[in-house]
Amino acid sequence: MSKGLAGYGTTAGRPSRRRILRLAGGGLALATLGAGTVGCEDDSMTGGEGSIPPPRSTSPAPRKDGEAPAPLWVRRTSAETYGDNDELVAVGGVVIASGDPLAALEGTTGETRWSLEGGAVPGAPLLLGDGGSTLYLASGKYDGNVIGYDPSSGKETWRSHLGKEYRQPRPVAVDDGQVYVIAEILEADNSSRTNVIAALDNRTGKVVWKEQRDLGTQQNGVHAAVQGRYLVYTDFKNNLTVRDTATGRQVWTQKTTKTSYGPFAVHQDLVIVPQGQRLQAFALSDGSERWSVEAEQFTAFSEPAVLDGVLYIADSGRTLRAIEPGTGKSVWQSTSLKKSGGQVPRQFVRVGSTLYGATDLDEKGGIHAFDAKTGDLLWTFNDGSSDHRAWLVATDGKRVFALHGKKLNALPAE
Repeated sequence: MSKGLAGYGTTAGRPSRRRILRLAGGGLALATLGAGTVGCEDDSMTGGEGSIPPPRSTSPAPRKDGEAPAPLWVRRTSAETYGDNDELVAVGGVVIASGDPLAALEGTTGETRWSLEGGAVPGAPLLLGDGGSTLYLASGKYDGNVIGYDPSSGKETWRSHLGKEYRQPRPVAVDDGQVYVIAEILEADNSSRTNVIAALDNRTGKVVWKEQRDLGTQQNGVHAAVQGRYLVYTDFKNNLTVRDTATGRQVWTQKTTKTSYGPFAVHQDLVIVPQGQRLQAFALSDGSERWSVEAEQFTAFSEPAVLDGVLYIADSGRTLRAIEPGTGKSVWQSTSLKKSGGQVPRQFVRVGSTLYGATDLDEKGGIHAFDAKTGDLLWTFNDGSSDHRAWLVATDGKRVFALHGKKLNALPAE
């Protein structure tokens, strides 16, 4: 699998502000959202001159227990994000946030390696394929192209066009051989009532297959992943659908029950979907339920992530869980976050024995660091800006990158 996409709100029974903004942004992608200056820091974002540390050349001073590390560097970016997990990536020695211009910053220093005007469509994912050597994007020129770039240099390496009868194709998933896109089907009057899902050959750019989706489905709000021979996706209409990657044939589809139009994880032969108070695992082959986990009453599960063979997930009651993804059995449960009063993490990355979680809301949120073996909260990093936008986190294995609005922090990975 190349990359799974997910997103979910932390309020029981209703979509989060992050999710609503994401879905609205997908439909209003032509709007100009504004861009900052890449590679320099804005005093108004940080509290004044001298408040941002320069890149470190020596080891940091020892920290007190529970104290977050100081950033290695901080940069103001051109980020135009809606808080979804696929809008910040770290690969090939650079970190890239969705924005215009699309800019790749050096992981070590935060300096700009390359930038591309109109490189990313707001609300569309940044998809890494070919072992991280290609970054697939919907064309920021809205010309119907899907383009692949070398993330280390910004050079175009691949291009495909679905056809003039389709509008705004967006890549949603990628595997070793194909890029999967969803696009609107144009009517004679240039309107659209339906959309198509298609597979593009990631070598030639030719269309391998295309299938019209059901009337009433939407192009926006789609999250997808590829696992073996199966393409799995959810959408804003609460559909969970699995297709055969070779033919596009629909293997099965079913309705999700509790605002699960984004969040899921895949593991081996399972797709794992949070549905409000219940976390369920379904067989990719036929949709049968394999296991389920219940949260406490009046709480809802957030986004799941399978990292190093462990499923990590939090709920709105501030319980963090580690679960065996194949069986649903508990590895551990932690109430450390509840005791601290911290916000619920909804995106995770792991480096060694430390699990990092990015939160939605800012107050008592930010980037949490947990002991991956116990779930104990180690520290929380917050930039103090009180920006209303969600945090995003990514890692290159040496650093943890924390994006908050247009402010990107590089933290040492522990």
